[in-house]
Amino acid sequence: MGIAGSPIAYQAWVRGAGPTGCLVALGLAQVGWRVILHDPLQEEQLQSRSRAYALTQSSRNLLTQLQLWDQTRDLCQAFTTLRLCDLSVAKTVCFQQNNQELGWIINHPALMKFLLARCRENPAISLQLGPDSNPKNCSSQCQLTVIAEGGNSSSRKALGIGFYGWPYRQGCLTVQVSLDSNSNDSHTAWELFRPEGPFALLPLGEGKAQLVWSAPLNLCQKRAGLAEPNLLAALAEVLPNKLRAIALLDKPAAFPVEWRLAPKLVMGNQLLCGESAHRCHPVGGQGLNLCWRDVAALLIEARRQRAQGTSLTKMLNRYQQRRWFDLIATLIATDALVRLFSNQNPILRTIRSVVLDLLKASRSLRLISLKLASGDWKR
Repeated sequence: MGIAGSPIAYQAWVRGAGPTGCLVALGLAQVGWRVILHDPLQEEQLQSRSRAYALTQSSRNLLTQLQLWDQTRDLCQAFTTLRLCDLSVAKTVCFQQNNQELGWIINHPALMKFLLARCRENPAISLQLGPDSNPKNCSSQCQLTVIAEGGNSSSRKALGIGFYGWPYRQGCLTVQVSLDSNSNDSHTAWELFRPEGPFALLPLGEGKAQLVWSAPLNLCQKRAGLAEPNLLAALAEVLPNKLRAIALLDKPAAFPVEWRLAPKLVMGNQLLCGESAHRCHPVGGQGLNLCWRDVAALLIEARRQRAQGTSLTKMLNRYQQRRWFDLIATLIATDALVRLFSNQNPILRTIRSVVLDLLKASRSLRLISLKLASGDWKR
C-alpha cells in the first residue's frame, strides 16, 4: 500500500500504439496505473493505414467502460442488416434485430486519430512515438510490459515465443470503393461465401464501402495489380446484383492469411496482447474484436488485483486463464467457417444448405448466431 493506505501506483510499458495498444494504455490508466505507451512509428504513420474495422457488441462494451463509445460511435457507420449468402447453394439468410444496430464500421485513420488524442491528453499516459523515442530502462522501472506490436512483434520473438498454426492457401484483397448511388444501402453489410473464399462488404456511409475479398493468394496479388477499370470489372462479377462499384478510393492491398496462436500469453512480467498473440481468418470480422477482448480481460484482472491487493503474478496468470477459451473457440469457429463454406464437397454443400435453411426458419437461431459472432455470448 502507498501513502495513507492508497494502492500502489504501478507502471506499465505498452509496446505498440495501434488500436489495441492505445486501449490497453487508456484502460490501465483508468484503473490507476501510470503508462508509457511507445511505438517506433510516427503518429502520421500510425494513422496512415487504409482499412476499416467491423466493431461488434463486445468492442462497444469495452469502449463504453472506458467512456469512449459516444465519440467513437460518431466516427462509425452502423449497420442494421447482415446478409449472409452462400452462392454455391443459392441461399441467403438475413440477420436483423428489431432494426437495432448489429455492428459498426470505422475507418482506421479516424479511429487512430481519436485514440492517440485521448492518450495524449491523459496525464497518466506518457506517449512516446517515433524512432528516436525508445524509452530507456523501462523494463526495470515498469512492473508490467504489454506487448501489442502486432503479428511481427520483435518483442515476442525476443522472448522466444513462437506460434502454433498454419498459413491458409487463401489470401485477402482489401480495397475501399464508391458504390453507385442507385444501388447503395448504407445500413447493410454482406458476407458472401464463394468457392474461392469469403467476400465481405462493409458499409462506410456516404456511398462508400470496404471490400475484403478472400481467394488464393496469387489471385489476390494479381487482382491488386490490375488497372482500376479492370478491377472494377472483376468486382462487378462478384458483388451482389444490386450493388455496383464505380470507383476505387484507395490502392488495393493483398496480404497472406494465417491461423496462429501463441502457446503462452505471459512470460514473467511480460504479456502478449492482440495480434502479437494470435491471428485468424478475417471471415466474420473477428480480428480487432478478438484483440480488444484481450484488453477487456486484462482490465478485469487489473481491477480485481487493485481491489484485492493480490500479486501481479496472480493477475497475469488469471488473464492467461481467462483468455484461452475465447481465443481457441473463436479461432476454431473462423477456421471451420472457411473450410465448410469454401468447400465444394457434395456432402458439405448439403450440410450448408440445411444449416442455412434452419437459420432462415428460426429467429432464435439467428439471434444466437449474432450473439456468438459479436463476442456477446455471456450476456
